[in-house]
Amino acid sequence: MPEDHDDEREEQPEQPQRLFTLTEAERTRRELEPFLIEAIGARKKLSVLEQDLTAVSTRIMMMGGVLVPYSKLAEKRMEQQNLAEVMKSNLEKILSTGCLIKDLDVGLLDFPAIVDNQEVYLCWKLGEDRIRYYHRQDEGLLRPQALDPRDLGPGPHLQ
Repeated sequence: MPEDHDDEREEQPEQPQRLFTLTEAERTRRELEPFLIEAIGARKKLSVLEQDLTAVSTRIMMMGGVLVPYSKLAEKRMEQQNLAEVMKSNLEKILSTGCLIKDLDVGLLDFPAIVDNQEVYLCWKLGEDRIRYYHRQDEGLLRPQALDPRDLGPGPHLQ
């Protein structure tokens, strides 16, 4: 009788988290910015398209399915698939670098790093000219710290 090999399979060890220096994080965020912008744009277009599809479905139901705009629906479904693929592809490019997407709506990225012997995230938001803040990995954005003492605190952009 063949042995059950499921028990013998070892779980793949989790890949160690990539740690960024500030220089590496800055270089990476500059490279990722176009992908982030494209992903955010695709997400916004998807949201509008999904609202359109819901409105069309509602109209079809209200009219008893008499006039179904098949070509229009097919076109919108194709556009939906294309936008979803664009968004997925860009998100995969971003995540493959080892950085984390914390909020796609505003374009907030975290880069794992070590500051003062603590595991932290260097945080950056789309529109900022550079990475200015970090926060401990267990604290989130509640208590961001300035990387440079000349930065006068987190301000409203990290709320």
